This record gives sequence, C-alpha cells and structure tokens, in this order.
Amino acid sequence: MSSSYPPQASSTKLSEIRAEAIDWSLAHGLVVRPTIDKQQHFEHNAAVTHAPLALYPTPFPRAEFYKAKNLQLPWNTLIHRMSQDDQLITELMQTLSQVDDFMKRLYDIYVQVKSEGIAQSASLGIHRCDYLLHADLGKDTSTARIQQVEFNTIASSFGSLSTRTSELHKYLLSSVDDYGHGQITMDQLPDNDAVESIALGLASAWKLYGKPNARVMMIVQPGERNAFDQRWIEYSLLEKHGVRLLRRSMEQVVNNGELDPVTRALTVDGYEIAVTYFRAGYGPEDYHGDKEWEARLTIERSLSIKCPTVAYQLVGAKKVQQVLSVPGRLEHYVDDDATASDLRESFAGLYPLDDSLEGNQAYEMALKDAERFVLKPQREGGGNNVYGDDIVATLNKLSVKERNAYILMDLIRTPPLDNLMLREGAILNGQVVSELGIYGIYLNDGENQVVNQVGGHLLRTKGIDTKEGGVAAGFAVIDSPLLV
Repeated sequence: MSSSYPPQASSTKLSEIRAEAIDWSLAHGLVVRPTIDKQQHFEHNAAVTHAPLALYPTPFPRAEFYKAKNLQLPWNTLIHRMSQDDQLITELMQTLSQVDDFMKRLYDIYVQVKSEGIAQSASLGIHRCDYLLHADLGKDTSTARIQQVEFNTIASSFGSLSTRTSELHKYLLSSVDDYGHGQITMDQLPDNDAVESIALGLASAWKLYGKPNARVMMIVQPGERNAFDQRWIEYSLLEKHGVRLLRRSMEQVVNNGELDPVTRALTVDGYEIAVTYFRAGYGPEDYHGDKEWEARLTIERSLSIKCPTVAYQLVGAKKVQQVLSVPGRLEHYVDDDATASDLRESFAGLYPLDDSLEGNQAYEMALKDAERFVLKPQREGGGNNVYGDDIVATLNKLSVKERNAYILMDLIRTPPLDNLMLREGAILNGQVVSELGIYGIYLNDGENQVVNQVGGHLLRTKGIDTKEGGVAAGFAVIDSPLLV
C-alpha cells in the first residue's frame, strides 16, 4: 500500500468517477431521501439522492477485520444470555430507572410482561458490534488494534446500503480505467452479505412461528429518510423467502392492531404478525406520547417473535457494556476462558460514574483530563455522546445520583487516513477515521439456539473533526474496507 492514498487522479478523472458512482448508486438503490427542505419540489416522497458514501474504499487492517468478525458469534450468544438474566437486568435497572425516564418506561414493560407471563419464549437478535482502531499516542499506526465502541441490540441499520457500497466499489474497480491506480485489487474488497443475512434471520423467525399466512411487521418512524435501507430487507425477504412484510408506525399498531385475549396473537390491519422487527423505538424521540408506549407494551405482550425483546433492548444499555468490563462479569456468560479473553481484549477502558469508589475516581479523572474520555448516556442512534470540555460542563451540572445515567469510556484514538467522500454530489477531501460494524443474527426458540451467524459488515467513515459516527444523523458516509 503506497503512503499516498487515496489514489491520485486528475480533476477530469475524478469527475468521471463521481458520475459513475452517482449513476450506479441511483440505479442500484444506494439512495436516501433528501432532507425535508430539499423534498419540497416533489410530491409523495418522490425525491431521492445517492447515499453519502466514500469514493474509494478505506484501508483497514485485514487481521483486525477478521478478528472483529470472529468475535461476533460469541457476542450473539453473550447478548442472549444476558437478556435471560433477570438478576442482571434488575440490578442495573433499579439504579438506571431512577435517573433515566426512557429506561424506566422500558423496564416497567419488562416487569409487567414478566409478571403476566411471557407469551412468546422465542427471540430474534439482529445485532451490530461497532469497533474503532486504536493506537496509543506516539505509537506506529501499524500497532492499531480494534476496540469496541458499543454493541447495538435494536434497529441496527445500514446493512442494505453497506452491501450496495461494497458492490459499488467493486464495480468502480472493474469498470473505470485506472480507478485504483494500482493500489486496489479485487481480493482486498471482502464480500458483504448483510442484507441477505438480515432477511434470512427474519425468515427463520417467521418459519419458527409456524403460520404460513402470518407476516413480518417492521416498526418504522413516520417520514423515514433511510427507507431504502429498510426496503431492501423487505424485498429480499419476499424474493428469497416468499415472506411478506408490513411497514407500520407504533401509532398505527395501536390504532389498527388487536391482541387476542386468549392466544395473545397480534393482528394489525387484519394480518397476524409472526415477527415484529423494530427499526424505530430505540430512543425517547420515537415516543411522542402514551400511544407509542401502549404499542411497545402491546407488542411485548404478544405472541409475535420480537426483534428485539425489551430484555434485549435493556441489555444494550451502555451501563451493561461498562459492567461487562468488571473482572468476572463477562466470564459468567462465556463458556471458555480463551473466548472471554478474546472478547475482553477488544474492550476500551470503561468506568462507572456512580457513588462507588471506582465511580468517584472516574468522576475526578474526567474533570481533570476530559480530553482522554467520552461520556456516554444510555442511548442508540448517534449524536448523544459528550466530549472534551463539554464533559466537564455536563458533569458539573449532574448530581451524584444523576451521574448514574452515564458511563465514562477511554477515548479511542484512531490513526487518521486521507480519503474522498461524496455527499449530495459534492466531493469532500480530507483526513478521515472509520468505524467498523459487524452484524450478527441470533434466533433462540426459548430453549435452544436455532440460528447463530455473522451477518456482513458496515464501514462508516467521517472527517476527523467529527466526533459522532451516525450516517443518518449527518455525521458520516457509508464506506467499504480495503483490506491491507
């Protein structure tokens, strides 16, 4: 790999690559809806633009890419086992629910449904574990190793568009003369089957439910800009598995849904729901009032197989990530020492902020040297973390009790690279860092593991001045790894 990356290209060549990338993206569904202000000239959501993407794949160490993939199967099992541990959930939520109203509402549903009796013992997980490369200050970038940013248990997005981006980079390499300038070869671009894997997970759960006329229901946000990432899963589900899918908001579930008082079967608009797949409901902004909470409770009480269950969503809290880093806690859920050691090796430093000795020490560390850390609330979806001077300002406003709503994590220092990004037709040039996500599919029938597989990957790339990593939130572009 030359030290000069991305490949050198004249302005004429770059214009050609950009035109090819935009046309391929529009022709192959690598698209998003533009922001509302740019949709005003079109009726009925008819406007699209190419998804924000990297013009060239971004170099990523081959060994670290496969290390992340190899960790996913044990992560799938670990998340499931934690979701079955009532003692763990109760321990964490008794504290969190006092300082975080969103987590309290979810925990209330968990407690209520458990007391009533769980109608559906099967559960489906479509997870994603996210990693950044970390190299200590002053160390050679060749020493960079993956460290886990977080694991996601609800609405893990961009599987479809990441699959298309992998295909786009392969297309550009094969069709545009001198695209890679001799620095990119096809065997450096790994296959990505994320969309097919997610669809297979949903189809497996639908099959387990055992009613051929039942449907999969995807819970979506009204006015979803990232609808095409979701639609590809819907189309793959129908074309490859013959399974039909409904897209419904939580409000529509309440308005048009019924729960059979005897069987607990959920029907929406007359269709029995075999699987409920949440692509919304991961943050407070999705719950505008009591209707959405009523929908979440109704779904959880139902016979439909949930992806995720409320228990899965609760163990996706950042506090669980921090608790797993405590010696002995991870090992409680992992069968062998070698696997536990491999998982633990990927952890960044994680600290509580409660009133314990460790929590007070972490609090003092953060005030003294805020640039070393990131402050994390119990939220999914990008745009929620706190950095730098803002950490001090935030901590100074919180009571000791309110600090429980956060964890502290060592800032992962990723060696920057140069690359070109494409957003709404404009080429952006600069130093970037990339976050690798590995998808995992896990289906359990209540007693046994039915499916446990790795489900493709996502690379999100952003300018080094951007702290957050969300594509939908406007911080990053979709990319694919160039294995080096």
